[in-house]
Amino acid sequence: MNRELILFRHAKSSWATAGLRDHDRPLNQRGRRAAERMGRLAAEMDLLPDLILSSDSARTRETVTIWRAAANWDGPVRWEPGLYHASPDVLLKMARTAGSDVRRLMLVAHNPGIEELSSTVFGRPIEVQTGTMISVGMKAASWPEAMIEDLTPTEIRRPRELDD
Repeated sequence: MNRELILFRHAKSSWATAGLRDHDRPLNQRGRRAAERMGRLAAEMDLLPDLILSSDSARTRETVTIWRAAANWDGPVRWEPGLYHASPDVLLKMARTAGSDVRRLMLVAHNPGIEELSSTVFGRPIEVQTGTMISVGMKAASWPEAMIEDLTPTEIRRPRELDD
């Protein structure tokens, strides 16, 4: 079974509320539009995951909720506190928790971890703006066996590069 990992950086968040904890910041209007746009794209391109593992921050929760509605996807989501500002090692460790029935896994998380993991996989610096989805193929036979060396870059999709 070929497996695919989709790295999805949360959409643009708001800084409008002074004193709000970083974990609690919601999306701004641009972020809500981007999450919807990326959900529509995923449905159009048949890039729907079997499972989403997401940070439990307000902005990742809102990104996933909007993305799911736009993609018309009602699959399972696991909210993982450990994905909040996770390092590349933690991102990969979380991917390893996916079951054998999961062919395509989406991780919704934050920078710098998403950007650092993407740059390692692509073998060059990759700028991962908010709302970006990055597809990565995996050569390992199962998620628990996944190593960084098993990941191969496929495609980068940025909301600002899409037509409305």
